[in-house]
Amino acid sequence: MKDRNFDDIAEKFSHNIYGTTKGKIRQAVLWQDLEKTLASMPDGPLHILDAGGGGGIMACEMAKRGHRVTFCDISETMLEKARQSAIENGVEDKIKFIHCAVQNVAERLDAPVDLVLFHAVLEWIDDQRGALYAVEQCLRPGGVLSLMFYNHDALLFRNVTLGNFDYIEAGMRKKKRRSLSPDNPLVPQQVEGWLSDMDMSVIEKSGVRIFHDYMQDKQHQQQYFDALLALELRYCRQEPFVSLGRYIHLVAQKPNASNVRDRSYE
Repeated sequence: MKDRNFDDIAEKFSHNIYGTTKGKIRQAVLWQDLEKTLASMPDGPLHILDAGGGGGIMACEMAKRGHRVTFCDISETMLEKARQSAIENGVEDKIKFIHCAVQNVAERLDAPVDLVLFHAVLEWIDDQRGALYAVEQCLRPGGVLSLMFYNHDALLFRNVTLGNFDYIEAGMRKKKRRSLSPDNPLVPQQVEGWLSDMDMSVIEKSGVRIFHDYMQDKQHQQQYFDALLALELRYCRQEPFVSLGRYIHLVAQKPNASNVRDRSYE
């Protein structure tokens, strides 16, 4: 299996992910967590890596806040979309664009970074543990990883509520390549185990879209969006709701140099 390249569905991705109620909730929950994270980090401009950054929304926002951003994506189409967005936002001089897979970006960096944004990428990759290790290697000691991934447990729960038992029995494999449903959903417990193996400490955990996707009347997602968003932000860090999030957002910190033990992930 090859890692997913979005060249063929870039327009569809931009419209269906960023321009919807689910996209707005996703951004709101991420920023609620990131605002807290940024406030705890050193003063002054940070060096941020947006790994597999898609259309560049996060990269541009970080650049507008005065941070220095390195952006990479395997898709040339998404890379150009992000570059155009940077020009439109007047921050093209604060973002370095690299066309490469996330697994290869470490060798293209001048120095380790303070913060890695790794959002909704891991579920499109075959060797997920290897990719996670690759982006962790981009962090300086004490640096922070913002990781969001598609939640296998929530996908299972949703399909049970819909009565899709044949689909579940078949392993919940998606049928269409051009679908925006991710290829490889992840079990949160396993991802947290990988981070623990890397000596990364999870300091925040949120569920993204803990209510939205389970609403029976889809029109209510727009009709009552303000009330829905308020509830998403209120309960996204509380169990059992966190575990129901269609995506899980983890904020994890790399140990300082003095606390790093010898390890190998060959």
